[in-house]
Amino acid sequence: MHGEVPPGQALTLRGLAQTFGVSMTPAREAVRRLAAEGALTLSLSGRVTTPGLSNERIEELASIRALLEPELASRALSRAHLALIDRLTLINSANAEAVAKQDAVAYIRTNLEFHRTLYLRAQAPAILAMTETIWLQLGPTMRMLYAKLRRNEPPRNHRLILAALRAGDEPGLRLAVRTDVTQGLRHLTS
Repeated sequence: MHGEVPPGQALTLRGLAQTFGVSMTPAREAVRRLAAEGALTLSLSGRVTTPGLSNERIEELASIRALLEPELASRALSRAHLALIDRLTLINSANAEAVAKQDAVAYIRTNLEFHRTLYLRAQAPAILAMTETIWLQLGPTMRMLYAKLRRNEPPRNHRLILAALRAGDEPGLRLAVRTDVTQGLRHLTS
């Protein structure tokens, strides 16, 4: 989800078990679950890899994000309070630090933390679960996107999201979230 593993990288059950300090059985079950969610590819021969997404698949996932995430943000708006906005501002500062350090994994992690923190306020667990499944599928690709964009400043749309939250501006919030979650992915398909 955080882009720690590049697209198409082969993984082994033994290596995963060692990395996470578990036996082969939980590693196997985790791989099966992640494969079912589209976060890993499991071939008939048992080869496990992170997915390499086609332009069409990236476009499809971006469209799903454009539908789900503005809805989550909209539902969260009525429950947004100053402490939430302060927390999002701190997360956005951490995101800016990751950009300054050119740390792709930290950037992706803090970007998703920003969104998830807001969306938790929506109190819509089914929509959030679908959104997180999309994030799982996009994680390795997000790492490629970060490398392609060579960011030197945090996402402008996060500032717009924060401003819309402060103003209670639902249309502005929906637009800022939709733009934020689709803008970067379009660079991969162009």
